[in-house]
Amino acid sequence: MTELTLSDLGWSNFFNSQLELDELESTEPARITAVHRSAVATLSPSGTRDLVLPQGMSTGDVAVGDWVLAHPSEHRVLRRLARQTSLQRGTEYHTTDRQLIAANLDTLFITTSCNADFNVARLERYLALAHDADVTPVILLTKADQAEDPDSFVDQARTLGRELEVIALNAKADDVTETLAHWCGKGQTVALAGSSGVGKTTIANALTGGAAATQAIREDDARGRHTTTGRSLHRIPSGGWLIDTPGMRGLGVAEVSAGIDATFPEISELTDQCKFRDCAHESEPGCAVLAALEAGEITADRLHRYKKLKREDAHATETIAQARDRQKKFGKMVKSAMTKKKR
Repeated sequence: MTELTLSDLGWSNFFNSQLELDELESTEPARITAVHRSAVATLSPSGTRDLVLPQGMSTGDVAVGDWVLAHPSEHRVLRRLARQTSLQRGTEYHTTDRQLIAANLDTLFITTSCNADFNVARLERYLALAHDADVTPVILLTKADQAEDPDSFVDQARTLGRELEVIALNAKADDVTETLAHWCGKGQTVALAGSSGVGKTTIANALTGGAAATQAIREDDARGRHTTTGRSLHRIPSGGWLIDTPGMRGLGVAEVSAGIDATFPEISELTDQCKFRDCAHESEPGCAVLAALEAGEITADRLHRYKKLKREDAHATETIAQARDRQKKFGKMVKSAMTKKKR
């Protein structure tokens, strides 16, 4: 590998502006390429290093794509820099935080297939996460060469966003790299996400020149096995970086209300016109959303999925807030007990 500069790795003024004067000379910026149980793998102009995290920081606090400041001679992280973007999802557990998927990415390739895997509701979930993270979403429809009518899948996907890029492709074709080159330039970071067995690993291999083995899927249900076991950052020969992610069975939403609104703009833009501020768009008088539905300007299916995601997000957001409140109260209780013990 030729020597890399910070700019090659995706470094920008956003990160440089976070460094103190003394840190410019006494620390080394490095980018996390993988997260292990008790350490992180990093890449910098000096090469690759495994670094231990500082006290008080766990591997759950960092993600592939993060930038950290490392001690120049000791194998340890000094601190993590603020993220420009972060892709996160809600979890089924009552935790105080969402699960980090990837950090500091520019584009999310949402991958699905022109077969039984294609699911509009799941695509909308990915879009909500991408919009909330201020990451550009691109839908990749694989196995287009195997579908009788791939254009029908493209048409369905294009209804999910006014300026949404939708690309039908054969993941095994020679032109995959050329097709996706626009998003993979120098210093740009893309992530591949989607169900198992839809061709993510094949696309990743095409982009990076890797040779990870792919496994056949069952024809009857179009499901595949996980061929990626962990998130990792890989260099793309054109100068970009790829974060490959395992197939995610759960894709919860939490604290992404703005992302949901951005995914359903034809609905969310009407809500301010409703007569009541807390309108649920069920049967309230003066509901602009229901009026648009009756006029055929929005579809019942889209409205149903919008309201479902909004309800799920509100519940999960409240649950997270309650968990944080419990943690805060517990911390105060422990602090109070320790103070009394010292007396």
